[in-house]
Amino acid sequence: MPKGYWVSVYRTISDPEKLAAYNELARVAVAAGGGRTFVRGGRTEAYDAGIAERVVLIEFDTFEQAVATRESPAYQKALAALADGVERDFRIVEGAD
Repeated sequence: MPKGYWVSVYRTISDPEKLAAYNELARVAVAAGGGRTFVRGGRTEAYDAGIAERVVLIEFDTFEQAVATRESPAYQKALAALADGVERDFRIVEGAD
């Protein structure tokens, strides 16, 4: 069964305090959902129309698990803390077999 991945690319971070609060809550929600963080921040080289801002990559055992974690009450609480503190592109993608 293909894995599921959360991919987040932050365009802007307008409120670092909201991001910090989100990170604490999201870390708990991701762990509870079985997610493993592979990339969180760090160096980025952007090409084509890419944005060289913060990037986060989290792996789940299945695509369904990734979606369920995103919809979980714990992660919804993290999103509420983040509110309008960032502008980001967040998506869930299915890995290749």
